[in-house]
Amino acid sequence: MDVFVYGTLLDPHQALAVVPDATFGADATLDGLHAVEGDYPTLAPCGEVEGQLLSTEQMDALDRYEGVDDGLYVRVTVPTDAGGSAEVYVGDPERLHSEESVAWPGDGSLTERVTRYIDSADVVLRVER
Repeated sequence: MDVFVYGTLLDPHQALAVVPDATFGADATLDGLHAVEGDYPTLAPCGEVEGQLLSTEQMDALDRYEGVDDGLYVRVTVPTDAGGSAEVYVGDPERLHSEESVAWPGDGSLTERVTRYIDSADVVLRVER
């Protein structure tokens, strides 16, 4: 499975420590979201963020690393410009003490609000070829 990484997992040593089967793929740019710093990096509406594709079959290990079960991050699917998709982790801005006010529009869980935004704002992952 392809995962767009933009933070600590850009470091190959860190990525391989979490998911030993990981392989780094192409550079990529996520259009429609931008990086926000805090205790750990996360994403917020608008802008763009550069990162890289990482391929792994160990999504459970990545979910544990990102604290998905604890609600620290959520994993959502974004479309790619080639017609495919990739997973991306978005952190809870309050729990990560984000340096800018991040307001995901709408009601519901963070997953629901981020997913709705991705769909409505035509967020897309551009993969360098």
